Amino acid sequence: MEVKRKKIRFVPSICVTHDCNLNCTYCYQRHDRTGKMTLDTAKACIDDIFHSVPDYAVDGVEVGFIGGEPLLEFELLKEVFSYTRSRYPDVETIFYATTNGTLLDSEMKAWFTAHRRDFVLGLSLDGARETHNANRSGSFDRIDIDFFRRNWPEQGVKMTLSAYSIPRLAENCRFVHSLGFRSIRGVNLAEGDFDWDDDQYIELLIPQLSELVRFYLDSGETLSNQMLDRRLAACETERAGRHKWCGIGTGCPFYDVDGKKYPCSFITPMTFSPEEIADILRTDFTNEDNFIDDSCRESCYMFPICPTCSGANYLKNKSFKTRDKSRCRIQKLVLLFAADLQARRIVRNPEALNPGALYHTIEAIKNIRALYLDEFQRFGL
Repeated sequence: MEVKRKKIRFVPSICVTHDCNLNCTYCYQRHDRTGKMTLDTAKACIDDIFHSVPDYAVDGVEVGFIGGEPLLEFELLKEVFSYTRSRYPDVETIFYATTNGTLLDSEMKAWFTAHRRDFVLGLSLDGARETHNANRSGSFDRIDIDFFRRNWPEQGVKMTLSAYSIPRLAENCRFVHSLGFRSIRGVNLAEGDFDWDDDQYIELLIPQLSELVRFYLDSGETLSNQMLDRRLAACETERAGRHKWCGIGTGCPFYDVDGKKYPCSFITPMTFSPEEIADILRTDFTNEDNFIDDSCRESCYMFPICPTCSGANYLKNKSFKTRDKSRCRIQKLVLLFAADLQARRIVRNPEALNPGALYHTIEAIKNIRALYLDEFQRFGL
């Protein structure tokens, strides 16, 4: 079986504007119309990026443009693209921007189509019209969805799961795939003050996950959803490791509109106060112990694959080390269904995994069920 090598790139991001043309229900950022990056500042950021590419980045640099809504500064994106190509022609570089997709006019479409191999647009799409409109300012009909599918068919979309969209999760995932996207690159739990482990969310999510397991099993592994496509074997093979979940402070620097450099795209003046940022910047980001919750690592079986955001942990707990525990139960629930899906796939086609991966995946499935199933029995699982 051919194993695809994971791309190892340096992934800095540049905030070209604080402004956004939408007002999504779950947005945690503070937007303003005055925060915009100048071309001179952008060039200085690019120079700093390409003068500090780490040795591990054997596959080059992936420059991400974010906001706010980055396409509000389309002319700046073009200028930065041209500057980088002319100044650093020998460095393998790809450009990326996540967008709400509502601002693309004919000029933008023509430019991005001409540069689609070097500049990738990722679409945020929360599902079918009703859900997307409820979450994202009634913007569904302003998106040319086919433009994204046609130019970047392998890219998929990013979804954010809100309290509103939980009872519609399966419908929304099926809808996204019906548009021709084979991949849903993430179903992110919305940031906010509500408790994702509340019983009402668990009860709503169980039938949705059950339906998705049936759907993806019937798809014959031609479709993927990162919510359920977990590396279960890692629960067995990577328990001894001590590593950060992300590259905060080391591998994913963020440049704000004024050119100031921050540890990642979550740690920004749009999210934190100046006092909080000053405290954050005193952190030793090279010391992984500052980002590992030992209580999780020592006692939780799913720790190696349990997603976490260091910035969100700080937002919740004023600590990078202490994980946001308000999502523990919902992550266990998702993992149970991921284990169920992979168990059924193994029964259908055990040869899809090499013997080592097969053994560790089966062991993980057994342990996940033994450890977490009883907790959800009262919900009828």
